[in-house]
Amino acid sequence: MKILFISRAYPPVVGGIEKLNFEISHALTEFADIKVIANTQGKSALPFFLFYSFIKALFIARKYDVILLGDGVLGLSGWLLKVLTRKPVVSIIVGLDVTFRNSFYQRLWVKFALKRLDSLFACSNETIHQAVVHGIDEKSCVFIPLGVNLFNATMSQTEARNLLNLQAEKKYLLTIGRLVKRKGVSWFVREVMNKLDNNVIYLIAGDGSDRLDIEKSIVASGLQDRVILLGSVSDEQKVALLQAADIFVQPNIPIEGDMEGFGLVVLEAGAAGLPIVASKLEGLCDAIKHGENGLLVNPEKSIDYAKVLSALLDDDNLRQDLSTKTKRYIETKCLWSHVAQQYYTELATILRA
Repeated sequence: MKILFISRAYPPVVGGIEKLNFEISHALTEFADIKVIANTQGKSALPFFLFYSFIKALFIARKYDVILLGDGVLGLSGWLLKVLTRKPVVSIIVGLDVTFRNSFYQRLWVKFALKRLDSLFACSNETIHQAVVHGIDEKSCVFIPLGVNLFNATMSQTEARNLLNLQAEKKYLLTIGRLVKRKGVSWFVREVMNKLDNNVIYLIAGDGSDRLDIEKSIVASGLQDRVILLGSVSDEQKVALLQAADIFVQPNIPIEGDMEGFGLVVLEAGAAGLPIVASKLEGLCDAIKHGENGLLVNPEKSIDYAKVLSALLDDDNLRQDLSTKTKRYIETKCLWSHVAQQYYTELATILRA
C-alpha cells in the first residue's frame, strides 16, 4: 500500500496534533510505503502550506493508493483532491475538528467537506458522537485510539526528586498539559487539594489561557506551599517529573464548546508506570479503562476524587499494583505500532471497497 500523508501541523513545532501526525506517519512505515507532505513551520506558514500541499498532492497523487489527512482542517483540500484525483481520501479527526464554533467553518468544512470524504478516523468515541451531532454520518467514522511509545526509565524516583529539588518524604500529584479550563486544574486546586493530607504536593507542568485563574485559586485557597506551577517544561524535565511523581491526575471538567479529544498525556504517564486518576469524561473514557490502566472518577466530584487519591497515597502496595497493571496494559495494547496496524487495516478495507 502506498499512502500520501498530508500534515498541516508537524514537528519540530510542539503540540498534540503535531505529535499525533509525527508518530502515526512513522509507525505506518512498518506496514506501508508512505510519503509525507508536512508543514514544519507552524501556524504562520499555514496559508502558504495549504496552497503548496494541495498543488503538490495534485501532481503526485497518481503514484499513491490513498490520501491520508493529518486532521480535519485539511478537509476542504481533501475533498477537492478526492474530486480531482479520484483517489480515496481519509482524514484523522479530533474533537475540535467538528466542534469549532464558527458558522462558516461548520457549513463548509464539517457539513460539506468532511462528510464527503471516504472515512474519518476519530481518536475517541466522543469525537464520533460530536461529529454525528454536527451532521456527519456515523457510518463514515471509525474509532482508532492514539498510541504511546515505550518509556525507558533513566533514574529512580529518589534520583528524579533530587534532580528536580523535590522533597523525598512528600507525596506528589502531577498534571502535565496545556492549561485550559476544560483540564479542570483550577477546580482541582480549589475543591480537592484542601481535602488531601498536608503532605501532598500538586505539581502542574504547562502553560495556557487558564494559568491566571489557577494562580488565583492557589492564593485564594492558601496553597502556595502545596501547589507548584512549573510553567512549560522541556522533554527532559517532563521525563524526570514522570519518574518523580506518585500519581498522575487529569481532573477534566465539562466545558461547553470544548472537549478532551483523547488525553494522550495520560497514556504517556501510564507508560512511565504512574498510576492514573482521571475524570470519567469525553475522550478520557477511551484512553482509560477503569481498573486496568487507571481509575476514572465522575467529573467535578471533589469528595470522590479525594477518597480515591487518599486511598492510593496511603497504601504503597495498592499504588504499586495499579502502576504495574497500567504499564503492562499500555505496553500490550496502546503502542503506536498497535495503532498503525489499525490504520493499515481500515485503509486496506477502504481500498477493497
